[in-house]
Amino acid sequence: MSTETQTLAATQEKAFQINMDKSLYGSFAEIGAGQETANWFFRSSGAAGTVAKTISAYDMTVSDTLYGPVRRYVSEERLKQMMDYEYTQLINRLGEKRGKDTCFFAFCNTVKCKGYRDNGPWSAWIGVRFQLKPEAPPSDLVMHVRLLVPDHDMQMRVLGILGVNLLYALFYKRERMEEFVQSVGDNLDRSMYEIDFMRFSGNGFSMFDNRILALQLVRLGLSEATLFCPDGSVAQPADLLYKRPIVLMRGSFLPLCNIHLEMMDSVRNKFRETLTEESRNREIDICEISLSNLLRGNDVDLLDFIDRADALASLGKTVMVTNITHFHRISTLLNQFTKEPIAIALSIGLLNELFKDKWADTPGGILASMGHIFVNKTRFYVTPWINRTTGEFVTAGTYRAPEKYEYLYKHLRENGDIVEVPYFNQKLLFRTPRDIMRMIRDNDEEWKEYVPEVAFRMAEHLKEGNI
Repeated sequence: MSTETQTLAATQEKAFQINMDKSLYGSFAEIGAGQETANWFFRSSGAAGTVAKTISAYDMTVSDTLYGPVRRYVSEERLKQMMDYEYTQLINRLGEKRGKDTCFFAFCNTVKCKGYRDNGPWSAWIGVRFQLKPEAPPSDLVMHVRLLVPDHDMQMRVLGILGVNLLYALFYKRERMEEFVQSVGDNLDRSMYEIDFMRFSGNGFSMFDNRILALQLVRLGLSEATLFCPDGSVAQPADLLYKRPIVLMRGSFLPLCNIHLEMMDSVRNKFRETLTEESRNREIDICEISLSNLLRGNDVDLLDFIDRADALASLGKTVMVTNITHFHRISTLLNQFTKEPIAIALSIGLLNELFKDKWADTPGGILASMGHIFVNKTRFYVTPWINRTTGEFVTAGTYRAPEKYEYLYKHLRENGDIVEVPYFNQKLLFRTPRDIMRMIRDNDEEWKEYVPEVAFRMAEHLKEGNI
């Protein structure tokens, strides 16, 4: 049996299982591609057992008449309007008749697929309003999908399979987040789509931490990155970063140290010299943690993650977790969402890593990598470092690149791609985060001079060996 045939059979089997489940009954409202999800249930036996109604309101006037006016038709705002209307209508018409034995749901999506002379981007907001048990108040699951293949038929196929997967996972896999996320991605090539946002809310989810769900999306490869706001909520990157200048610092933040904060402050101050007053008001600070820094073996250390995220959030920082190693991919990711300037904060130590051959393993080598990093208005803002052996104070201006990259580095400096950042608190440079971690575990109380108070809980977990 071919892979294609297996995919069709597996997806149809999921739709059939839902059709045979007498406790589930709902409506399907799909705008922008076609009735791709509902179609799977019609092609399986017993669709009357699941489908109360399907609708596609393509005309804007018709759509606005049903759901109300909206600024953007492919948006979470429109999706919420659709879920409100379709679920309310379902309950009002069928609640009295079959509500005691039925978990009602409304599946909705609003999509921008590839059209004539359309070069993208293409995306979909998909949501389900559902009951956890008959007559229960509703719960919501909302997700945002980026469609990566420039082929209309393939995009419609992805949407249909995703929709079936989502409903199946929601009804039968939601008790275990890892299984739930894996099920959403069943039978789909990861290169065709990305789920960059997912959120549970409503009845039964008031204490649910959506950051754990988002982390699983990254860990299991359904998303390249996820963003957490200072209030702990999960953000959709395109919405949060649109038209905003960015200061990004990469690190493990284990533990979060004063040097991280002072470096970011120094970079931000230098960066803002290049911005207009209006742009300064929109600037956002992001602390990025690579997934590899959260793993213990093959599993994510959730306690460690929550500690770091909470400490950074309490200081007003937005946290981004990625499954990205190379800087050029970080730059490419951010430039998908904003055309405003981007400052990537870098220590001399990380700058030195960039000029090692291990970073040049892309087609075109280090020249291609650097070209991808410095697209649009992305720049490296480099803070000083002290050589603890010689006592030398090294800045971006005095740094000596490896001999074979000497002229490349000179070009980047003269072109303004690498910006020298002044730094005033030299005492902090004498202790690396690794030194501070060792001090914590050795019960050397001096560590408190190097760690902000909001990160003391993380430090205590380090001392106990929990991280």
